[in-house]
Amino acid sequence: MADVQSDVLSGNNPLNVNVTDPLTLAIVQIVIIIVFTRVLHIGLQRIRQPRVISEMIGGIILGPSVLGHIPGYLNTLFSSASLTYLNLLANLGLVLYLFIVGLELNPKMIINNLKSSIFISLSGIILPFVMGIGVAYGLYTAMDNQVVVDSSGVSHNVPFTSFVLFICISMSITAFTVLARILSELKLMKTIVGNCALTSAVGDDIAAWILLAIVIAIINASNYLTALYTFLIGVFWTLIVGFAIRPILLRLINATNSNYPSPSPSMVAITLSVVLISAFITNIIGIHYIFGGFIIGVILPHEGGFAVGITEKIEDLINVLLIPIYFTLSGLKTNISDLGATGWGWVILITIVAMFGKILGSTAAAKATGLTFRESLTVGVFKSCKGLV
Repeated sequence: MADVQSDVLSGNNPLNVNVTDPLTLAIVQIVIIIVFTRVLHIGLQRIRQPRVISEMIGGIILGPSVLGHIPGYLNTLFSSASLTYLNLLANLGLVLYLFIVGLELNPKMIINNLKSSIFISLSGIILPFVMGIGVAYGLYTAMDNQVVVDSSGVSHNVPFTSFVLFICISMSITAFTVLARILSELKLMKTIVGNCALTSAVGDDIAAWILLAIVIAIINASNYLTALYTFLIGVFWTLIVGFAIRPILLRLINATNSNYPSPSPSMVAITLSVVLISAFITNIIGIHYIFGGFIIGVILPHEGGFAVGITEKIEDLINVLLIPIYFTLSGLKTNISDLGATGWGWVILITIVAMFGKILGSTAAAKATGLTFRESLTVGVFKSCKGLV
């Protein structure tokens, strides 16, 4: 029975945020997001843009940058309080999506290209990081003041060191989730180029989270060993997944005959539970939860029909319903209309420097590992992919 608090027959507005019945407004928001981004993609696909671009641009249009200037629009449809529920759905979808991405990767190819991917990752981080120091210094000195206000309204001075580190880290990483979506849509996940780009992007993001832990330690004047502990526990959990959890899952898959013709419902439930537990563990140790889902996808058996079968069971729900919410939310939380001429100048400069450094560093490293120039440049361009930080 519908909650009387959102019942229009009782004279209530169903679009009001209702903590006891958040689904009513969420349904409206989800339908708007899916329909709007799909329609937008009809036009953008004519110029060969991937769906993720339609979703992020759609979020910008639906958010405060464009339609948000209509009086009452945001408070009615996309208030900050209501986005909490959408964010929950979006992040759940992201964990499951990265699980699917892991299933699509060839573990043998990852192992064969591991040294190359690490080298490409390091080279692709170092050059834009170093180039970003000058940009960060200029931006810091150009700021009217070096003060930020936190969510509780308390003002804090921004230390120069942490500011530079944050800007440089942001410029040097690859948007792993955006890159995965593009490679998946282009059917490049199982190619050498796609595998190198995505595997090295994983290294980028892990390095970024460790560096961010260092930045937080600097800001809070806490122990730098926190970053080291994060890395070591992350490695330890990966080993547990590979050498303890994987054999158990293999036995269960065989015991439930989940290779052919398709995974049993109980095996699907067990697998998804392991995915969520892994995401929980990586999140609480300080590494983003998406890596928890990703490593479970990588270690599952790719021979037989299990990987294909479980992907077919959940793929459409994730790609059509949940993932568009995630990428659209990034635009909904962004207000580019607040940027003046000076702000846009800095945005353009940061973008150019970040892309140039990433492409140059990654391309040179990929070429040094034996890829052709065309393949190396493709890896470099893919690694320059930016999105959600």
